[in-house]
Amino acid sequence: MNLLLVMNLIAVLIVMYLYRVIRGPTLYDRVLGLNGISTKAIILLIVIGTVYDRVDMFVDISTGYALLNLIGALAIAKYLEQRGHP
Repeated sequence: MNLLLVMNLIAVLIVMYLYRVIRGPTLYDRVLGLNGISTKAIILLIVIGTVYDRVDMFVDISTGYALLNLIGALAIAKYLEQRGHP
């Protein structure tokens, strides 16, 4: 029951970050919102792994997702730096 509550709270946090992605107001706010959604999704994967008693498998999946998130954030930062976005 407690894990279901945690999963619902994480889902609410993801929706709050989604609002930041949609509404902005700046491009940096949108990028930070996407990064926050990715972080909460990683936590959600670990909680799901705990629910199904397969934490080892879900830790591997979440690690791969975290690496993709890091590479994506670095690529966006490099692009914005080259573009000269304020």
